[in-house]
Amino acid sequence: QVQLVESGGGLVQAGGSLRLSCAASTSIFRHAMAWYRQAPGKQRELVATITNSGSTNYAASVKGRFTISRDNVKNTVYLQMGSLKPEDTAVYYCNLERYGDDHWGQGTQVTVSS
Repeated sequence: QVQLVESGGGLVQAGGSLRLSCAASTSIFRHAMAWYRQAPGKQRELVATITNSGSTNYAASVKGRFTISRDNVKNTVYLQMGSLKPEDTAVYYCNLERYGDDHWGQGTQVTVSS
């Protein structure tokens, strides 16, 4: 069974930075990875994606502030978040789509204070 474990969340002041990590229990080499987030009372939204070849895409709300990256040796994907805003407050989830199955981590809370 595939497991994804996120870490790195926390409380940070507006303008600050955090780096989230997502460690997979399986090889991610062939697969695209993504970060999503869900704020209270809102639907889960896509934040960033990275293909198996390293191409990235970002939601308009985070473009220029967040960077997604991957380490295929460590089977880990990262989300470097900068210039954080209170509206970035959410639970952040890692996603792996592998052979047609969607896998999710348990989420990590990011809270940005104003």
